[in-house]
Amino acid sequence: MYLDLHGSNYRKIASMAYTSKVYAPGTPNPKVARFTTGKFRDDYDYKVQLVSTSRLQIRSNALEAARVAASKKLALVGEENFHLRVVTYPFIIMRENKMIATAGADRLQEGMRKAFGKPIGVAARVEIGSVILDILIKAENLEKAKAAMKAATTKLPFKYKIVVIPLEKKLEAA
Repeated sequence: MYLDLHGSNYRKIASMAYTSKVYAPGTPNPKVARFTTGKFRDDYDYKVQLVSTSRLQIRSNALEAARVAASKKLALVGEENFHLRVVTYPFIIMRENKMIATAGADRLQEGMRKAFGKPIGVAARVEIGSVILDILIKAENLEKAKAAMKAATTKLPFKYKIVVIPLEKKLEAA
């Protein structure tokens, strides 16, 4: 039996970014199934953004959970009436030196000798003010987009703010 580590161990940015898959064979792919959902059009009225207020790392399975939560809320307005995009990309490789947590384990494992660790997943590194998700939406569905972003924040660590940006309409040539 191995000691199971939680996602909270990987939230803090404690060291340099470890991104090269050359040195870590077997790195799993990001869990995000789709980075865009909905239909992209030019006639949306608002862009609703989920902006980070802290510096941290977000695991790829948390990004996928946030995307699914937001798209479920937006499914009520119809697939043709919104465009949801996951802006951040998880490319930071997370490693773990697994330790056995059973009786007699001290005779079986090496401890900190060659403790480089095996890759267990990927995460997105986020700075203050970075956009995590954004939604393009019509004016009549703006409150549903805000509710979708609120649902997405429950799946992510730390605090975020929701920013609404009005989009300018392009003048059509007559």
